[in-house]
Amino acid sequence: MPTSINTIKEKLDSHLGDTLTVVAQAGRKKVTRRRGVLKETFPAVFVVDLDQDQNNFKHVSYSYTDLLTKTITLKFDYGAENAQA
Repeated sequence: MPTSINTIKEKLDSHLGDTLTVVAQAGRKKVTRRRGVLKETFPAVFVVDLDQDQNNFKHVSYSYTDLLTKTITLKFDYGAENAQA
């Protein structure tokens, strides 16, 4: 499990262009799931291009702190394996 923001960023850098599902806590007992492609990473945030069939907007950004505090989880799509960040 990544324990620092730098480790999280390095791991996400290796997944640029990969398809993923973002599961985010949207409030008390409410969870949102969004599918998209990991597009870019920046020093404090990363950007996901969303699937336009399911969402009204093109991009969403999250901070690495969201992953560190488990406010969101990422599930990358692969053939037989399912990696999580």
